[in-house]
Amino acid sequence: MRAGRAAVVGDQRGVAVVRDGELELVVGLEERGRGLGTALVTRVLGRGAGAAPVVSSAPAPRLAWAHGDHPAARALAARFGWTVARTLLQLRAPIAPVAPDPAVPAGYSLSSFRAGDPGDEADWLALNAAAFAHHPEQGRMTLDDLRAREADDWFSGDDLLLLRDEAGALAGSCWLKVEGDVGEFYAVAVRPDLQGQRLGGVLMRAGTARLTGRGLAAAALYVEGDNAPALALYRRAGFEQHAIDVQYAAP
Repeated sequence: MRAGRAAVVGDQRGVAVVRDGELELVVGLEERGRGLGTALVTRVLGRGAGAAPVVSSAPAPRLAWAHGDHPAARALAARFGWTVARTLLQLRAPIAPVAPDPAVPAGYSLSSFRAGDPGDEADWLALNAAAFAHHPEQGRMTLDDLRAREADDWFSGDDLLLLRDEAGALAGSCWLKVEGDVGEFYAVAVRPDLQGQRLGGVLMRAGTARLTGRGLAAAALYVEGDNAPALALYRRAGFEQHAIDVQYAAP
């Protein structure tokens, strides 16, 4: 979840939210096709006679999220000259009644994350930064970010699985987030020099085993739409597309 102060424009018919340079727009079903979306975006961008940006102390947003790849959202983006910059997929899979064997390779071991332990925290942050070096959000996590999540009600160190090699170095991790009846694969990371050695599958099976028997309806995860290796891994694990979010960038 993004931090930062949000500015909101609109009413019960439709709302535009601007936060950290990004726009999110929601228009009620019964109001669609009446120009409300165009009016809200125009207001947010500070266009039109007498208009001013909704956040006067900051430039107009350069990025916008459309939740669902709807034709109306594509048309609205095209009207303002915005183009697709990123596609984020939510995948889901049923949870098997029997926990799979993670099949941990020889020389590796699985353990749980110890919340507040400086060693585990430093190891995980280094792994996360390396594995998600090009990710616009995940790869920038700091110690403060990690500890904030450790303080969340949903966090459990037992749901953050660490895969270490025989020297004790962190090779990968599988972080689960369980809320309601869905178990999310919050972040699955493999050390870059070990990618391609099927350790991702080990972590996925370990995470699935951890979710089994907890009365959950489904497993879920988010993945970039252009991350072909990750998509192949998740498809093999039985995940299918459940939802799509599209990010547009201003010209």
